[in-house]
Amino acid sequence: MPEFKYRKSSYSDDAAECVEIATNIPTTVAVRDSKNPTGSYLRFHPTAWLAFRASLDS
Repeated sequence: MPEFKYRKSSYSDDAAECVEIATNIPTTVAVRDSKNPTGSYLRFHPTAWLAFRASLDS
């Protein structure tokens, strides 16, 4: 499996703790805690991730 390439939210800064997401694998969105980059992560199907994001805008 290819390695996830994580990126931080544009709302965070270098000192802030934030979640990071990886969207470089077409069938998976990975989410991890930026202060623990070698720890566990959550995996979502892209459709589920889009539904989650849409629910935040409501």
